[in-house]
Amino acid sequence: MISDWRNTSRRHPRAADGALALATFAIGVFGSAVPPENPGHLRVPDTLVVVISAVGAAALFLHRAHPRLTTGITTTCALVLALTGIQLDPLIQAPCLVSLFLLALRTDRRTARIGAVATAATLLAASLVHDPVFPWGAFIIGLISWTLLPGAVGDAVRSNTEYLAAAEARAELAERTREEEALRRVSEERLRMARELHDVVAHHIALAATQAHTATYLMRHHPERAPEMMEHLCDSTDEALRELRATVRLLRQRGDTDSPRDPAPGLAQLPDLLRSFERAGLSVEATTEGERKPLSPGVDLTAYRIIQEALTNVTKHAGTAGARVHLAYTRSWVTITVVDDGHPGVPASRPGQVSGYGLIGMRERAQSVGGRLQAGPREEGGFTVTLGLPMHSTAQHPSSEEVPQQ
Repeated sequence: MISDWRNTSRRHPRAADGALALATFAIGVFGSAVPPENPGHLRVPDTLVVVISAVGAAALFLHRAHPRLTTGITTTCALVLALTGIQLDPLIQAPCLVSLFLLALRTDRRTARIGAVATAATLLAASLVHDPVFPWGAFIIGLISWTLLPGAVGDAVRSNTEYLAAAEARAELAERTREEEALRRVSEERLRMARELHDVVAHHIALAATQAHTATYLMRHHPERAPEMMEHLCDSTDEALRELRATVRLLRQRGDTDSPRDPAPGLAQLPDLLRSFERAGLSVEATTEGERKPLSPGVDLTAYRIIQEALTNVTKHAGTAGARVHLAYTRSWVTITVVDDGHPGVPASRPGQVSGYGLIGMRERAQSVGGRLQAGPREEGGFTVTLGLPMHSTAQHPSSEEVPQQ
């Protein structure tokens, strides 16, 4: 009911103010028609009370823009009644009490308290100018009570309204924050998928290019071996297409029937990855130190992709036919080292000399799961990539003993 009245007041402020003024005026006139000494009988309303009630009720039209002025006018009206010897009561004093309620509703708590106390003190002093025959104690308590009560009620209503507004604002902020967080995560996921696509395309195109050049060479010098290399080339392109489909399917919208079912690659697929490089002419020796331990999915995928990227760089830049991959497991970390010996007479590629952003991407991948990556040329020739990864992405960075220096 109160909520309906508030909504109506917001939609039709003038009509609401008119209804409030009319009701307040009617209450004041009715209070004048009820004699204090005989409440059971009605009398003709006092003309002065009717006029003063009309002025006080009309002043309520100002409460939205000038609540302090409204309180001043209605208090003055009640003061005039008190000075003329009319006994004040809540009915006759209705415009003043309503204005005190509206003052507390429209202003701050300090203003409402000052207004209520000042009004109560002023009306009490004016009433005591005359010497009416009624108990002083009951009159003083009653006048102070009903004068201070509207301010307290108005302050409570205002506080409740502010609390509800604050709660609604917090809810809206929380909703916006959730939406922004969701959008941020979507953006991060799309960036991760873009890197995933880059890794997949770069790896398989590098292998396909190497196999194509080898096939061209074989066609000219060893034509009987060319068909076998062409089959390897077809296998590489088919594998590239399969991985591209698996990655791009993640971009499909909800409700699409074609969704990825294959698990993300990890170290369990490392032998297949090394065989694909061997078909491209790069011999890779893999060794393991320590007991193999399961990695979390994100760390497992990161390890696989960085090995893939490192070997792809070996194929494109090292000028060698061999590389080594070493996995060392400790209690909570796995260290992966990819080493190539380079080619006699060919200087090792340095990070700044490698085209693209392969090393930057590998470092960012490692850091995203709490690991670290070191890459650089070897003194004896070739290039080394050393990667330290936690078993789980929440682990701390490894100590210098856990990541061997090459």
